[in-house]
Amino acid sequence: IDRPILLRWAAGAPGRALLTRTLIRLGAGADASIVEELVPAGAPVHGRGALLTGTTEVVLGRGASLAVASIQEMGPNQVVFGHRHATLGDDSALHWALGQLGGRLTRSRVDNVLAGNRSSVEQVEIVFGAGEQLFDLTSYTRHVGRDTTGNLLAKGVLMDAARSFMKGLITIEKSAVGTDSFLGEFGMNLSKRARAVAIPSLEIDQPDCRRAMHSSSVGPIAEAQVFYLESRGIPADEARKFIVLGFLEPVVARVSHPEAEDRLRRLLDEKWSAHTGTTAAA
Repeated sequence: IDRPILLRWAAGAPGRALLTRTLIRLGAGADASIVEELVPAGAPVHGRGALLTGTTEVVLGRGASLAVASIQEMGPNQVVFGHRHATLGDDSALHWALGQLGGRLTRSRVDNVLAGNRSSVEQVEIVFGAGEQLFDLTSYTRHVGRDTTGNLLAKGVLMDAARSFMKGLITIEKSAVGTDSFLGEFGMNLSKRARAVAIPSLEIDQPDCRRAMHSSSVGPIAEAQVFYLESRGIPADEARKFIVLGFLEPVVARVSHPEAEDRLRRLLDEKWSAHTGTTAAA
């Protein structure tokens, strides 16, 4: 399929719940891409919340390739639960690009099972939180086949009193000879009240791996970087914006759909602009 398939979930009407289930099955040699948009169905109503629960199940046949870009921009009173599960066959490839921006509470879980030999998964996830938003993200990747590859990267920026929990586990089974897998989780706190937690983990039962590693860090903006940009004539607020968006850019740039990539950049810029006054006072 040459053009991306668009899935738009307009959900979150006050006092309502929407439950969705998406099944994606690609046969041998198939190639497809999907853009998923989670948008609010109407204006928020004070004191009335809403729920969106979505499940996505992916099965890839031999040599199949799938790219999924999902951008969640739900309203401030909405709760979002998402579970994505993928099983990969021989020589198949999967690319997840997930943007988490909206909602009062967001809980996301991704399960990747690299069952086929030489299968590969690339997963990037981005969080941009403000106010009292809470993001709970979990990722499980199981390497079962031989010579499989996993590359997972999550980054989060938190303003005000927002919180995020990024938890990931890579499991390398005894059968997974020649695995190459990396998991990175990085957070940036822009307020003393913000809190980011990153917990990457490895469970290795097969020592014959090409690579098995994880990395994580959480911290504020480096003031030396702000000073450097100010010394070049850039105002402090703009300098912080450049640093924050630059921190997220390596994740944004790995979104496989140009339209979704541009949309995500625009939403990040708009959210920063809407909250910079609050952030500056924090």
